[in-house]
Amino acid sequence: MSRIKGCFEQLKKDNKKALVPYVAAGDPNPEITLDLMHSMVESGADIIELGVPFSDPMADGPVIQKASERALIYGTSLTDVLGIIKNFRETNNKTPVVLMGYLNPIEVMGYDKFASMASDAGVDGVLTVDIPPEEAETYIPALREFDLDPIFLLSPTTTKERMKLICQYASGFIYYVAVKGVTGTSALDTAAVAKRLEIIKEITDLPVGVGFGIKNAETASAIGQVAEAVVVGSALVNLVEQNAHALSNEDANKKIIKEISQVLSSMRTALDA
Repeated sequence: MSRIKGCFEQLKKDNKKALVPYVAAGDPNPEITLDLMHSMVESGADIIELGVPFSDPMADGPVIQKASERALIYGTSLTDVLGIIKNFRETNNKTPVVLMGYLNPIEVMGYDKFASMASDAGVDGVLTVDIPPEEAETYIPALREFDLDPIFLLSPTTTKERMKLICQYASGFIYYVAVKGVTGTSALDTAAVAKRLEIIKEITDLPVGVGFGIKNAETASAIGQVAEAVVVGSALVNLVEQNAHALSNEDANKKIIKEISQVLSSMRTALDA
């Protein structure tokens, strides 16, 4: 059983919802990511979504675009990200880790080599935002050969027929984008999300995680009422940006880890209430 599937099954037994934080690897410097991953788990994260820095993150808003830019100043590569996860696995073999990013770095590495290295590092799932399933006829088999879950996005504008197609190829969980637009968008309508999730759950038994627009404990709790997982990204990356250049790397890292831990702890408490 994959770590992702096992995680959701245990959470269901415990009547809990998954808290899934997103951070960009190497942001704002390479030293922070490993410690931040461990801190997020201690603060209540069930699954970690780790962004692979990319020079043209077209699906992301300004906040996460800048996160990629900060990480790329240090030359943070896909190979570096896998190395961080491998180090994480030295002391944590339980928490699922999902890579989120774009196809180009994977294509450069080669599908089979990437899947092999990702599996060896301890990656559990891969969300590649710019490859639709009908163009992934060689990509998805490469992931599955190494027991990596291909995770796909659904949006407010995805038709029911397209949902069926995407869910045929997906495993691990479905990521539902709660609002139209790029990451960091506001105006979260939980009632509209609930209606869309009803349709998705008619089509698939996979757990559904909801992201985009989740900013605090209140919005996390509201989404936790209707989804199996709550994904929070831009709210955390905002905290990184606020502290990235104001202090030395060491002091900035301590402050970032503390503030992100506080946000996740409050969300964890709200989800469990």
